Amino acid sequence: MLSEQKIDGLLKRVETIDSQLSTPLDTETMIDLSRERAELEPIVEAITELKKAESDLEGLRTLFDDPEMGEMARAEARELDERVEELNEKLSRLLLPKDAADEKGAIVEIRAGTGGNEAALFAGDLFRMYHRYADLQGWKVEVIEESPGDVGGYKEIVAEITGRGVFARLKFESGVHRVQRVPETEASGRIHTSAATVAVLPQAEEVDVEIKPEDIRLDTSRASSAGGQHANTTDSAVRLTHIPTGIVVTASEKSQHQNRARAMQILRAKLFDMERQKLAQDRAEARRVQVGTGDRSERIRTYNFPQGRVTDHRINLTLYKLDQVLLGTALDELVDALVTNHQADQLAAIEAEET
Repeated sequence: MLSEQKIDGLLKRVETIDSQLSTPLDTETMIDLSRERAELEPIVEAITELKKAESDLEGLRTLFDDPEMGEMARAEARELDERVEELNEKLSRLLLPKDAADEKGAIVEIRAGTGGNEAALFAGDLFRMYHRYADLQGWKVEVIEESPGDVGGYKEIVAEITGRGVFARLKFESGVHRVQRVPETEASGRIHTSAATVAVLPQAEEVDVEIKPEDIRLDTSRASSAGGQHANTTDSAVRLTHIPTGIVVTASEKSQHQNRARAMQILRAKLFDMERQKLAQDRAEARRVQVGTGDRSERIRTYNFPQGRVTDHRINLTLYKLDQVLLGTALDELVDALVTNHQADQLAAIEAEET
């Protein structure tokens, strides 16, 4: 339960902002204060609702000993008790530390893992799932780099998804995704298990990550088409190596200038994500509770075609909606559950720190 001191402090901050907004301000200060006020609005609404429920509850308690109204008052109070608890939990969630990257777009990398051609086909299924989900959200998807599989799908595909809150919704997709199904080429009808890895990186701006020119090695080569023919006669494909970390990024879809910009964008996202992971691990070790470190080394989800189910192993959630999940229409059910679980972990960590 939140302390009265914290609630009063939030309300006082809102009063201060409202007072400042009523005076002449420079454009930048006005924008910053307006943004903060908008972020605090749902918190103020929840506080107002909570205070009213608590006041109503106190009023009912005065009637407990009334011979005529006592029984009804106690029944209503039980309902209000539950409502107060719900509002306290809602307010706690609203006050959780915000991930600064949540509002950003994302770089999504999908790579075929174990399973050969079947893994490449599955990587293609995953990319189409995220593409359809993005379309439903009104986001824009642009392929940056792709390496087609021998019989379809992708050995590797990298795409940029832009829109508001992309990273917030997709960040829990990072990890190993496993598929169980009978390949079309399997005559005996045996179920095969294959895997693909997904990495979701928040888009990083130049202000987020500083990359020194001397830390970059640039190599160029001739871009090739899918058929193996040279797409042009210039060295347009770009390979960037970040010397301090050894991270290598390639881009070969467009002109050299565009490819270099794309490769820098991906490199910046990788370095930004690396720093975020390090900070998350440091925080986890400090409070001995691991929250949101995005460990990509373990299997996170299984897509079982014979049973038509999808199981997320991190939260033990199974949906018998495989087709709808792959169409993107039911992916929100998994995403919402993962977000809720993450918030519960954050609340538990904060409570552990306070005790």
